[in-house]
Amino acid sequence: MKTRLSAIAVSAVLLVSLLSGCCLTDPIYYKTMAAFGQEKRDLLASKVAKARDAQKQTQEVFQDALQQFGAVVNYDGGDLQKEYNRLSKELERCEGRADDVKDRIDAVEKVAKDLFKEWKKEIGQYQNASYRADSEKKLRATQQDCDRMLEAMRTAQERIEPVLSVFRDQVLYLKHNLNARAIASLKGETAKVETDVARLVADLNQAIEEADRFIAGMGE
Repeated sequence: MKTRLSAIAVSAVLLVSLLSGCCLTDPIYYKTMAAFGQEKRDLLASKVAKARDAQKQTQEVFQDALQQFGAVVNYDGGDLQKEYNRLSKELERCEGRADDVKDRIDAVEKVAKDLFKEWKKEIGQYQNASYRADSEKKLRATQQDCDRMLEAMRTAQERIEPVLSVFRDQVLYLKHNLNARAIASLKGETAKVETDVARLVADLNQAIEEADRFIAGMGE
């Protein structure tokens, strides 16, 4: 029964979105989700979790790409076209991950902005001074935690493009130079690529940890 209701809820949200052309910040979206027990606070936690999961997947994809790069530069005979195609496919996966991470972080920022705006407005409705002071304190703490998390996420996101740039150059170079000499020339890039990917993975780990802390804090 619960699964059926969830499916109906999702269908209703999708229908409202299609009919109204609303975006994530549209009040109609929030009202529809609230009708099914999903307030902005719940939506924010959900968006953060999705951004965190996207970052975890990005780690895996870029590490896979690094392995493929290593396989190419250690080429020892075989079909060079096949090696190029494999590396090109890994580049596409990395670019797709980069776009997804950006979209997920943007979604977190949008919901956070709307939540904090609503929260601040509702604080003014308190008649009880003690409740108002406590709510203000929690708002400041949550905003600070959110800012720290988003900073970590954006730092990791910015680290992605330099790695992609190196991969793009390598794939493009191989496209027009499918020979052993071209492969040998890429070996000089190995150390830099490994360092860049390791730094990216470390930054993504930091962002993931911040996301976990924020989600845990939202549940307190």
